[in-house]
Amino acid sequence: MQGWQTNQDGTVEIPHLLPGFAQPDTFIGATMTDTGRGTFLLSGRPITETETLAQLDLAEDETAIEVPKLGRTFYGATAAHR
Repeated sequence: MQGWQTNQDGTVEIPHLLPGFAQPDTFIGATMTDTGRGTFLLSGRPITETETLAQLDLAEDETAIEVPKLGRTFYGATAAHR
């Protein structure tokens, strides 16, 4: 997850709308804390690998963390139709 740097290592700030751009039926597998100003704080493992960071287009005040991507789980009759 790419987001604005915070004063806490491994924590980024992202706009509320950003999770809406995730692939269908996938979800961010980390706790998002609402800041009350249109953003969430999200924590994960800081990405430090230079090859990975080189592939990202990070602004000067941005960083990236690794968080799990979870798939949607269907139960009961809904699962039988998929």
